[in-house]
Amino acid sequence: MSFRRVVQWFLDLPLRRKLILSFLTVIAIGGVLTLFVGTRIEHRTIISQAEAKVRHDLASAWMVYEERLNSLRDTVRLSATQAFLRAALTGAGLERVSERLDRIRREYGLDVLNLIDARGRVVVRSRSADAPPGDDASQDPLVARALRKEVAAGTRIVTRDELLREGPDLADQARFQFVPTPKAAARAEDHEDKGMMLAAAAPVVDDSGALLGALSGGLLFNRNYDLVDRVKEIVFKGEKYKGHDIGTATLFQNDLRIATNVLDNQGRRAVGTRVSREVKEAVLDRGEPYVGRAFVVTAWYITAYRPIQDVSGRTVGMLYVGMLERPYIDLRNRVMATFGGIAALCVLFLLGLLSFAARRITRPLAVMVDATGKIASGDLAHRVRVESRDEIGQLARAFNRMTDELSLAHEDLTQWGKTLERRVDERTRELRETQDQLVVSEKLASLGKMAAGVAHEINNPLTTILLNSHLLLERPGLDASEAENLNIIAEETTRCAGIVGGLLDFARQTPSQAAPTDINDIIERTLQLLEMQASVRNVRIERALDRSLPAIEIDKNKIQQVFSNLALNACEAMPAGGMLAVASLLSRDGTHIEISFTDTGVGISKENIPRLFDPFFTTKSFGTGLGLAVSYGIIRQRGGTILVRSEVGKGTVFTVRIPLADPQDQKPIEEAPS
Repeated sequence: MSFRRVVQWFLDLPLRRKLILSFLTVIAIGGVLTLFVGTRIEHRTIISQAEAKVRHDLASAWMVYEERLNSLRDTVRLSATQAFLRAALTGAGLERVSERLDRIRREYGLDVLNLIDARGRVVVRSRSADAPPGDDASQDPLVARALRKEVAAGTRIVTRDELLREGPDLADQARFQFVPTPKAAARAEDHEDKGMMLAAAAPVVDDSGALLGALSGGLLFNRNYDLVDRVKEIVFKGEKYKGHDIGTATLFQNDLRIATNVLDNQGRRAVGTRVSREVKEAVLDRGEPYVGRAFVVTAWYITAYRPIQDVSGRTVGMLYVGMLERPYIDLRNRVMATFGGIAALCVLFLLGLLSFAARRITRPLAVMVDATGKIASGDLAHRVRVESRDEIGQLARAFNRMTDELSLAHEDLTQWGKTLERRVDERTRELRETQDQLVVSEKLASLGKMAAGVAHEINNPLTTILLNSHLLLERPGLDASEAENLNIIAEETTRCAGIVGGLLDFARQTPSQAAPTDINDIIERTLQLLEMQASVRNVRIERALDRSLPAIEIDKNKIQQVFSNLALNACEAMPAGGMLAVASLLSRDGTHIEISFTDTGVGISKENIPRLFDPFFTTKSFGTGLGLAVSYGIIRQRGGTILVRSEVGKGTVFTVRIPLADPQDQKPIEEAPS
């Protein structure tokens, strides 16, 4: 049927049907557009949330990777202190050295543990005692650093010859025949016989500190599933979706899967398969992290990849975590199906409403059509009953007057027609103006709802936590310990809101809410909140607080934020544990209170100390780099400063100096922190 015929068919319909069809067409077009836009927005929202989660999961996986590396470093470092190794390197005897080294290797689950003399020559292999010693290991950058009396650890690519010297079983474990993989980049070779290994080396020294040699150890990743399964257990906790693991983890050597819990079509680990071309180009070729949708062996995943670099900074592999895309797509479809069902119900309801309204509108017109036929047949006495005062009612009255004046002259009839036309135009203009006002009102209402919704979503979580904390505090039978914990929750929730405002205060330099406060109370409260984290990190906290310090005018929430940030940074600087010493005292000139945070951590290099308080600068692999910048701004606003002393490998001291006098009386501090 041609378009012209469709238009003609529509024009020939009764007025009631035309009204219903016109309104339904407008509603249908609006509904389809709304559904389309809503689907796109919903999809982007759900996928963006999934990508944010997988970024967090990758950070957790990288922490597991670094934990394994640090554990290997500590194992080799401690093993290098064994007395029988010093004896073997000084010529006191090599009897049973290989056996004892092999026992250490097995105890700590290592694949390689070798003793090397001061010239870089292998003296004893723990794994392969029959292999001839004497090969040169000094070209290994980790061994070279150990021979300079440093403890070093990192990721290495190990050749097949090196693996064969340790044992044919390691060489076989590392070798992979490539499995054809959809969307993978083409490679000239069809197999890989090198291995990727976590390696560490530590110096062996005598009692006087003289170098005797080095101890080198390693853990081969190829077909070693302990790390990826550990990541899966920690990050995804065994969650499944329709019988499939919702999350997976993989270690790549170049673009090859060497350890994974991704399964192929036969339900086996998909080792030997390779990553897609898109991911390879981003992560391996350009050395950039990749977060997004990717095809993994047999299905689409929301993925995150991070490059793994060897000790020379060359990208040699990747760490991957990913979640099945299907659950998020199904969630989007369920949401949109619900919206579609609601829209369909609305259309049915509107159809009934339109039918009723159209009947009410067109019935008087049908009556007038019937009256016109009677008048045309000569019944000039016929009148139309007027039932309303709207436009149709006015038309009925006009129709009756027209009948009364039908015998008037043509000139009077023409004048009436012009008057009627003018009145219709005025009514049309009024309707158009009213409609424009309604459109503007609806736009303003929509903007108001959107603004209210944003404010609600931001404040709602903190309000809910605070409200429920207070409700729990009012519960009868609450013991003192529970009440104290709930009070801490309520106060810390309030402090969270204060911290958000504090960032804005720092940016705009707004006045603080100062009150006379005992600085030791804030220190004790901060350390009480951090004791659990410190215990988990094997960090011992010592206090040396001067209880005679006077109270000073400070904003206690902001100062607690500063102390919490410095204490937490100190704990994170001691990955293997240590001691955090916190002290408060009056300065020598009696004008300042000094609070020091001293750790026994890894320390900070001299070139990084001047940049510590720069916004967005951080030496950690996580975090935003805003903590110290905000803390410094808070102390500067109070008229004080933060001083830093550090030595790499020994620890760091942060000293906060706060003047006793009102900050308005203090001379502005112009120098940068050092």
